[in-house]
Amino acid sequence: MKILISGTTGYIARRLALQLLENKHELVCCVRDLSRIPDEIEDNPLCSFIKVDFLKPESAEIPKDIDAAYYLIHSMSTGSEDFEDLERQCAQNFKNLVEPTDCKQVIYLSGIVNDASLSKHLKSRLQVENTLKSVRYALTTFRAGIIVGSGSASFEIIRDIVEKLPFMITPKWLNTKTQPLAIRDVLNFLAGGLGKEELYNGAFDIYGPEILTYKEMLLQFAEVRGLKRHIVTLPVLTPKLSSYWLYFVTSTSFQLAAALVDSMKVEVIGKPSKINEIIGIKPMDYKTAVDLAFQKTEQNAVISSWKDAVSSGRFKDQLSKHIELPQFGCFTDERQKPVIDENFTLDKIWAIGGKNGWYSFNGLWKIRGYMDKLFGGVGLRRGRTSNTYLEAGDALDFWRVLYASKEEKRLLLFAEMRLPGEAWLEFKIVKGQLHQTAVFRPKGIWGRLYWYSVLPFHAFVFNGMLNALVKNKAPKERNS
Repeated sequence: MKILISGTTGYIARRLALQLLENKHELVCCVRDLSRIPDEIEDNPLCSFIKVDFLKPESAEIPKDIDAAYYLIHSMSTGSEDFEDLERQCAQNFKNLVEPTDCKQVIYLSGIVNDASLSKHLKSRLQVENTLKSVRYALTTFRAGIIVGSGSASFEIIRDIVEKLPFMITPKWLNTKTQPLAIRDVLNFLAGGLGKEELYNGAFDIYGPEILTYKEMLLQFAEVRGLKRHIVTLPVLTPKLSSYWLYFVTSTSFQLAAALVDSMKVEVIGKPSKINEIIGIKPMDYKTAVDLAFQKTEQNAVISSWKDAVSSGRFKDQLSKHIELPQFGCFTDERQKPVIDENFTLDKIWAIGGKNGWYSFNGLWKIRGYMDKLFGGVGLRRGRTSNTYLEAGDALDFWRVLYASKEEKRLLLFAEMRLPGEAWLEFKIVKGQLHQTAVFRPKGIWGRLYWYSVLPFHAFVFNGMLNALVKNKAPKERNS
């Protein structure tokens, strides 16, 4: 079948694309920015890519001969106050573009919406579902609750909480019940529902075999990790205080924390149906899902992460517009050093940040991360999805990867920390010299004061990092 996939760079779609390719389907992948095509599918002969922004669909051209389409777009982590209107508009534009094609089925991943009082985001999910309904194609909706998998927002947030806090005083919403579902099962539902006419024009709750409170999920997660944890829930933590608690304890943004707290007050219990029998799936239990997620994490084989969505940080533009360093109205700190071993230096550059740190004065980097978090920024807690691999769009601590090419020996980062201006950091090897360039474009007088206040630290922080990137052991030592 020829299938259209929206949200190609997102957490779900990126993994689903690989599964559909294994089933030998032909894919037409929609991306807002052609510089962000996922490497693992970029050269696949069964994949083609089209540039589409479903909020600005005027120039979009959807192939007429598609057989089915997946709608996998959401705005949960955006800071926009009118995200409900944006989601409805996005769904309407998708529908308008797909209806003139030969598409017979649209598959949509939504949220379980059975509670009497839904959160804003679950209401929006239901609104999107109603918007996507059409007389020109059949809509199949799968409604899921908490998704458990390496790189998922829920998994990473629970991991942050459990691994950092032996004793927790938590909000009362930890007693809310839900039915967590493994990402592997979500993908099997999405792929398995393709072309099944008995699922046309139907909505189906998909969920794991256990009903658990969020508190039980935390404690079971701790058991899998071999950790002993104690949790006390208090009724006095308001939604706003709960959002700040989640924001400061975990790697999530405040916008996503607020959205999650709003949704976590709602019970997410699925309605029984025959969907498991129709598709032939027996969903795994929560502990098994957690264990499998950690296997992927430990193997450094996480395919996608919520943190790599551009909406998880401050950068909202297309990456391709910013792959050259600005020249005017900027302060620049450029340093260079001869490269001893090019492969060593490139590997060190591509491994920077996350658990590996920044190679020089990591304590100062951590302090800067804490300060950023205190002022509402992303901090250092996002880390990186892979320890050794980077591509455009990846989150890297409080940076966003704008350009990454080992062939061109160039890595360009954009700062997503809170700043009175904009900042870039570039690493580039030219004719045996490593060029390390920091560029800052100030905003007003505060921007200029900020630059001069941090300038004294550059001499040892940036010099130390540059030295670490080129310093290599002698061949005799390395081969011993």
